[in-house]
Amino acid sequence: MNFTQISTFQAVMTSASLSDAATKLGRTQPAVSAAIKALEDQLGLQLFERRGRKLIPVPEAQYLLTEADAILSQLNRVRQTMRSLSDGHSGTLKVAAMPGPVSLIFPKFIASKVSDTEGISISIQARTSNQIAELTRAQSIDFGFADAANTEPEENLYRSVVISADCPVAVPENHPLAQKSEISFADLDDQPLGTLPQSHRQTQDLASRFAAESLSLRATIESQTFLPILHFVTAGRCCTVLDPLSVFLVNADAPMVGGIAIRPMVDPIRYYYAIYSPRYRPISVIARNLLDAWQAEVMKLLESSGFNPRFEGKA
Repeated sequence: MNFTQISTFQAVMTSASLSDAATKLGRTQPAVSAAIKALEDQLGLQLFERRGRKLIPVPEAQYLLTEADAILSQLNRVRQTMRSLSDGHSGTLKVAAMPGPVSLIFPKFIASKVSDTEGISISIQARTSNQIAELTRAQSIDFGFADAANTEPEENLYRSVVISADCPVAVPENHPLAQKSEISFADLDDQPLGTLPQSHRQTQDLASRFAAESLSLRATIESQTFLPILHFVTAGRCCTVLDPLSVFLVNADAPMVGGIAIRPMVDPIRYYYAIYSPRYRPISVIARNLLDAWQAEVMKLLESSGFNPRFEGKA
């Protein structure tokens, strides 16, 4: 049996006459009769008694109609589901982001993009940058947002888009440096600073700049992410050279930390973000659309805040 035969049989069974069935199907009566005859030949069973131009269903035809209705209903559901998938209105989304963005801007963005859809199942994970790279390498997520690795791995298991931007400085709002419109590295000489771990690319760039200018880098607070450091800035314990997207934790309508002044730097160092996507995981339409939209959103956020973003390359 094929789809044409089953749909023709259903139309004949639910129509007043053969001509009505042909009209419903947009086919000729001989074509409808031929489809019914071919179905009977395949089944080895006569489904209708021919009485003149009328087709009278035999009892077995009623059983087949129940099955035909179920088959055609299932095919219609599949067709609607596939159409929704192709339109990006249904499907699954599995993403991950590092703790700073996943605290505010990343889920806010995802929610805004799927607010008018009902058929999407979403998983958002908070992970370290190394964990996000591993999840992408394992083809376990649709895409992830993390700090860019210092070097790209030799294997070709994922793609990455790297975006860099200028780092600002976060200082307590009552600190003398808060009175300056711009802060230089010389201003931070021997100031207590909060930093990421020494192995982090930004911390290494920071140390290199201090050394190049013969300045003293006094790291008094170290954390895996900037959010804990910002609480120490609020308490007046340190300043920090911040990643630019963490500024939105301070400047949001409902900030996660307060009492902080954000100032641009004179000749700043750069911070490097990466959007990772698996090379061999089939990606849905909704995931592809959101990945592209998130890339544009990151650039827009950084540009609107004056952090001079640029693409560093695609792998």
